[in-house]
Amino acid sequence: MSDPILKIEIADSIATLTMNRPAKRNAMCEELLVALDDFFSSPPKEVRVVILTGTAGHFCSGLDLSEHVHRSAEENLHHSRHWHSVMEKIQFGGLAVVSAMFGAAIGGGLELAASTHVRIAEASTIFQLPEGRRGIFVGGGATARVGRLLGPDRMTEMMLTGRKYNADEGLALGLAHYSVAEGEALPLAQQLAGKIARNAPLSNYLMIQSIARISDMSQSDGLFTESLAAALSQTTPDAVEGLQAFLDKRAPKFR
Repeated sequence: MSDPILKIEIADSIATLTMNRPAKRNAMCEELLVALDDFFSSPPKEVRVVILTGTAGHFCSGLDLSEHVHRSAEENLHHSRHWHSVMEKIQFGGLAVVSAMFGAAIGGGLELAASTHVRIAEASTIFQLPEGRRGIFVGGGATARVGRLLGPDRMTEMMLTGRKYNADEGLALGLAHYSVAEGEALPLAQQLAGKIARNAPLSNYLMIQSIARISDMSQSDGLFTESLAAALSQTTPDAVEGLQAFLDKRAPKFR
């Protein structure tokens, strides 16, 4: 039996998803997109944090263009909207997602990474949006996510020129939160995932759901939403436990 296109390993409350198309630098085909969709649509109940990574030296080299060229305009529209749906589930599904990147994080691979909440880049990581050099336009959410990280002016220049950023440059620009040496992305992802998994589930959920949405709101609407999230989180048994643990000078034991 051949290896699955998306390897899924679960240990305790952490799921590690490994994109597994080594011959294609883990380019995103329809089968891989559906596999991600299936997982994030109905994740195992015990999972609190997901680590997303690649294999054979690459995170994800973007859209598999061998599939793209055979689609009509209407088919491409629906395909783009499917990407948007899956990226939305990754960003707002309620699970914290950590991406461990190396090699290519290009095109759709960068769009995928931008939908995750914690991004770690090894020294080999290359960030690029080459669509403009291929006569096409981004369709997996880059204008809404990568554009927010970089700003529209810098993203426009990046696409017009096909510019590549390395891990340290990506860190400075906000494409990554951590820049690490080769072989260190997955161990750090596991360490951070364990720390996140030990948080109270509701506070994790509120951070994932609220912060990005508040940035879309007016200041007054955002502040009111913040108050609602604070009020909700502070009336739970986990909040009581967190405060008592602080007073007792011990680690909290959340649900």
